[in-house]
Amino acid sequence: MELTTDMTVGQVVKSKSGRDKGRIFLVYKIVDDKMVLIVDGKLRGVERPKLKKIKHLMVYKDIIKNIVDDSIPASMNNAMIRECLRPYNTKDV
Repeated sequence: MELTTDMTVGQVVKSKSGRDKGRIFLVYKIVDDKMVLIVDGKLRGVERPKLKKIKHLMVYKDIIKNIVDDSIPASMNNAMIRECLRPYNTKDV
């Protein structure tokens, strides 16, 4: 997958390269066909999402159900994101 056409906001991804290699993130916003903004609620919170190329991400099929209408609700905060990503951080995937 090299384009964002198959991705949605709220999709779980894992970084394949860079300083954050191996970390689990949530797609916060789709910027264009090759770039997304990602957050993890810890080092990259909703106030400072990371811009990342799609080719540097491993995309999971899972989409967090708390995310609706292709946008993260205003009530979604860093603690909620960490809680949603906790099961993925405990697995050795």
